[in-house]
Amino acid sequence: MIDIAEEARLVEALRHGDEQVFMALVDRYQASLLKVAVVSLGNPSIAEEVVQESWVGVLQGLPRFEGRSSLKTWIFAILMNSIRKRRDRDGRLPATAAFDDDLESGEAAVEPGRFGGTRHWSAPPASWASLPEARLLSRETLAQVRAAITALPANQRAVITLRDVEGMSATEACNVLSISETNQRVLLHRARSRVRRALEPYLTGE
Repeated sequence: MIDIAEEARLVEALRHGDEQVFMALVDRYQASLLKVAVVSLGNPSIAEEVVQESWVGVLQGLPRFEGRSSLKTWIFAILMNSIRKRRDRDGRLPATAAFDDDLESGEAAVEPGRFGGTRHWSAPPASWASLPEARLLSRETLAQVRAAITALPANQRAVITLRDVEGMSATEACNVLSISETNQRVLLHRARSRVRRALEPYLTGE
């Protein structure tokens, strides 16, 4: 975590064209940016192009950076904007839906059938507490998680990637995506529920 004073010095060095500082910044965030782009776009080659475009955006935008958010949040916001632009102009990729559409969709976080027409579980989610930790953390399980996240609607995928893959706070994710706390919470809950539903057959063998 970069403190405020250190970040101010970093931004000042970047504005003065310090190449070493910029390359250190790339080293710090490149892998995370690429991971988010791959999950969001589903195409590693396009993701690499978008990340490169984002770094160009960072350099071009430095004179306008006002420090209202952290440098990290600002960089990821530029990435997400680049991803949205690429999705909207590339016919091979589904166009981006407005985030408000998710609030209005009426999607249930849990299938109504699990309640059997009542407010009580008729088919509660299976507990994974008894599963060996080694299985939960295995490459195969992680591959299943990645596949489940990739299959999510774009907006849910963006939120769960920032929150659960990159470990951002709710506030950071809201700032990166320019969405409200309520929208972020709804999207994350729906995304986690979908991922859990996708993993249940694999982990429980049902």
